[in-house]
Amino acid sequence: MRARVRAGLRGWGGVGAMAVVCALALAVALLLPLGRAHGDGSTGTGGPGVTRAVQAADDGPCANPAIKAAPEKQTLSPSDADGPTIEKIKARTGEKRKLIVGVDQNSYRWGYRDPNGGADADLEGFDIDLVHRIAKDILGDANAVQFKAIPTSQRIPAIQKGRVDMVVRTMTINCTRLGQVAFSAPYFKTGQQVLAPKSSDITGYNGTLAKKRICTAEGSTANTKLVEDKNAKKQVADAVIYPPVPNQLDCLVRLQLGEVDAVITDGALAASQAAQDPTVQLEGAPFTTEYYGVAMKSDADDLVRRVNQILVDYRKDTTDGWQASYDRWLSATLKDSAKSEPPPPEYLRKS
Repeated sequence: MRARVRAGLRGWGGVGAMAVVCALALAVALLLPLGRAHGDGSTGTGGPGVTRAVQAADDGPCANPAIKAAPEKQTLSPSDADGPTIEKIKARTGEKRKLIVGVDQNSYRWGYRDPNGGADADLEGFDIDLVHRIAKDILGDANAVQFKAIPTSQRIPAIQKGRVDMVVRTMTINCTRLGQVAFSAPYFKTGQQVLAPKSSDITGYNGTLAKKRICTAEGSTANTKLVEDKNAKKQVADAVIYPPVPNQLDCLVRLQLGEVDAVITDGALAASQAAQDPTVQLEGAPFTTEYYGVAMKSDADDLVRRVNQILVDYRKDTTDGWQASYDRWLSATLKDSAKSEPPPPEYLRKS
């Protein structure tokens, strides 16, 4: 992996870190050339009101019980063969001969900029390592990447409209999304958890959320789950759902400003946010099981198969592969050895 990857961060913490978090969350960027980009996510506004959650579809892949139960298994078998999608990528010339990837630049340890790196700081993190590995395999150059900062709510549109070749951005595989994009085999297992101030009386995804203002990102699985459970009058029936924000990190900013009482997001992301801000912590155990995958166009079969082959090799690489990236970026924040193995892949999709 590239020599520029730093084994850790210096000076990330305290008030200075929070200033960086807020600045990142409020910055806006559409295009991020490799190593030369500025801020990304826009910040949603508005007070408590009716949420704009995307509801789970009643038809499509979700109508199949097997797919709904295990969407992470609905991917194609690995192959290192080129196809029309890959050939199109390889046909790019000059400065345009790059893999175009939608990523996050605000998620600590996943996809973010080193606050000590100055204006030209490289994107770093677990997801970014995987992007470089994919680019190296397809184009022969780990740095042949054009990064695009994609808000949580725009991950699928960016793929469908061809603005990116793929999205590598802590994106959960689920049956609804399988009707919109194609996924690789899973490369990380996580689950939804509650993030709240240490001074709060919230203890998890339970009745202690009653009357509490909860923040989620627009288009996220957290938002869908929260709305479904509230409508079904489950544990969070009396919770107040804050209008979803474009980027998940915006929720942490709102929590710091006292505009919301809790955040619900993937536990892997929440753990990194808790590492950024010592005044917040994870509350309760994960209440879902979810898997991250690389998302691509629905008809990009050759690219899906190629990425799956890359993941096979990445898992096997004991020197600079999956485990090395996990140890570099995530082991200190997750502090759970059970999570230090990639999910075993299954390839049930046939066409």
